Amino acid sequence: MSTTLDVDGPAAPPRANGELVFAAPWESRAFGLVLTLVDAGRFTYEEFRRRLIARIGEDPSRPYYESWLAALEDVLGGVVDEAAVLARAAALREVDDHEDHHP
Repeated sequence: MSTTLDVDGPAAPPRANGELVFAAPWESRAFGLVLTLVDAGRFTYEEFRRRLIARIGEDPSRPYYESWLAALEDVLGGVVDEAAVLARAAALREVDDHEDHHP
């Protein structure tokens, strides 16, 4: 992957012992979606990073990946059908709610 993440700045993803930390499966999916869209040339990581920093600045107490999604919405503005995205998000939540996360 050719994307260079902001690992130390204000948009740096949460880490523990150098590893990315995701509190829920949707967070890792949202993370991967951004990197995939950057690699596909839909927008640059720098463009996304600027939006992410702005979203974090709006509400520093908001969970990181909620700001991540807000920034993604900003860079995608008008590119996707909102109703289709909401329907797909609901379907993914349904899958997450029914998955057995025990080994």
